[in-house]
Amino acid sequence: MSQKTVLLAEDDASIRLIVNQTLVGEGYAVRATSSPEALERWVRNGEGDIIVTDVYLTDTPIFDLLPSFRLARPDLPIIVMSGQNTILTAASAAEHGAFDYLPKPFDIDQLSETVARALKSGKGTTSPKPRLSQTAPNPLPLVGRSALMQDVYRVISRVMNTDLTVLIEGESGTGKELAARALHDLSTERTGDFHAIDLATMTPEDVSTQLFGKSGTEGLAHSETSTLYLDEIGDLPLDAQTQLVKLLREEGGARIIASTRKPLSRLVDEGAFREDLYYRINVVRIDLPPLRARKEDIPELVQAFLVRAEQRGLARKEVEPSAMDLLLAYDWPGNVRELENLIFRLAALSSDPVISQRDVERELRAESLKDLTAQASLEHEIETLLNRHVMADLLKGDASDERIYQKVLEQVERPLIKLALTITSGNKLKTAALLGLNRNTLRARMRALGLADT
Repeated sequence: MSQKTVLLAEDDASIRLIVNQTLVGEGYAVRATSSPEALERWVRNGEGDIIVTDVYLTDTPIFDLLPSFRLARPDLPIIVMSGQNTILTAASAAEHGAFDYLPKPFDIDQLSETVARALKSGKGTTSPKPRLSQTAPNPLPLVGRSALMQDVYRVISRVMNTDLTVLIEGESGTGKELAARALHDLSTERTGDFHAIDLATMTPEDVSTQLFGKSGTEGLAHSETSTLYLDEIGDLPLDAQTQLVKLLREEGGARIIASTRKPLSRLVDEGAFREDLYYRINVVRIDLPPLRARKEDIPELVQAFLVRAEQRGLARKEVEPSAMDLLLAYDWPGNVRELENLIFRLAALSSDPVISQRDVERELRAESLKDLTAQASLEHEIETLLNRHVMADLLKGDASDERIYQKVLEQVERPLIKLALTITSGNKLKTAALLGLNRNTLRARMRALGLADT
């Protein structure tokens, strides 16, 4: 087999060097450049077996060059790299026929594996269907450049122009409807309307009428160019589930995107959700991460919400670094929606152009005071967790396991200490005072719990 040649286009010299060395080490010949003109010339001359390129070469978007590449070399696979890492970039790469999209920074082994897959597939670009604009108003329905969100963007970009049924799972406030709207809005195939139905607030009769229509009329589910978003499908009544199964057996009709905050697999086990419907809905699944798992996205989210607040007529505001540190330390049980509401509230109520740490503390403390009236709810949640995770051990009645009590206390104490350390930036003296402990006691508990004591 003859040696394959990679055309590498990257204007960052350090990245170009690393990628070059890696691909040479994998046995490829590499021609590297930072010039879009050189890349165009190589493609026109029939050189290379695959392109690995950044989205921007100097000031030239690679998407402007792909139509000519497709005409000259329709079977030439292209892998796009990008440091912008937004859903718009991933969607544009897919729409312009790129074999794959790699957000920077990426694992170098991932790049090697992707190059091998692309060469094996023999697939080049397809006819581009551009409809996206970097300057379009509010072009980014989902915000965040974390690795977890990159996984979300990649799935959306790969299935947005299909009619596959999608299940979006995630906690309340993570942006499930935004992900569904992105699938619809970024699609070149769905030219109809986006219909969102909140199943948690509807009666079975309402659901049946909206989805399937009354006698002699067609419901929302029959529009072939529209998207039907079924929010909280886990709350769908069993009789309506039966009708939905019938709809999904039919050809055509609206694309179905469903979301749930409840694990549907568990509902199936409990007999509260039809197994056949679960497997029809769960063709492609998107898992939206909670905000506490992607805190590196908080600064960008805050900036996006401040811009939106200004667009709504509020004064321009900034957030001081210490206030941002406090936002990063908080765990956001209400996820992105809670952060958005807080930023809008601060933008409206703060009289200064800069939102201070004291402003954030005041608002979070007010929320905490509200939570004090819901201690019974907290205790109920703890009891629910104990029933789920500890009940089986207690039912065994095994007196030889004397550590059940201690295990439960440790599993509560460990995250409590970790949270306090996060808030105090690791200052153990402040952490001890915050928790009402002696410093030596804190150190002893950290050692016992396996927490680093540095």
